Amino acid sequence: MSEPRDWNSEIIAEFRENQGRVGGPFEGAPMVLVHNRGRKTGRELVSPMMYLADADDEAVIYVFASKAGAPTNPDWYYNLTTAGTGEVEVGTERYPVTVTEITGADRDRIYAEQAGRYPGFAGYAEKTAGIRTIPVLALRRV
Repeated sequence: MSEPRDWNSEIIAEFRENQGRVGGPFEGAPMVLVHNRGRKTGRELVSPMMYLADADDEAVIYVFASKAGAPTNPDWYYNLTTAGTGEVEVGTERYPVTVTEITGADRDRIYAEQAGRYPGFAGYAEKTAGIRTIPVLALRRV
């Protein structure tokens, strides 16, 4: 199995070569590249992930710190929530965003919508049950 960084690099390259579309397990899924700065290293990092567009506000997309059901949150989650800002690439567009964590009933509703569309997210929630609640972040275009 390839290292996560190598796999992410391949997805990032494919995303950019195909105007925001990728194949394989993400074929047809809405994808975003999330730019964040390492809170310890200061390095610029890019993480590919699936997103859910807000049905009522075109300036907002939601991302899910699932880490494929791992017992810990991904580093990008801490980088974004610490900074409160980031940048995203959606399709061929790159723009700055503010970051807000969604909690409570709103978080549960949004996560359930994503899990209904993409059952892998339901599996991630099952893996983390009793360990952690998968965070949902709203990324709002600035």
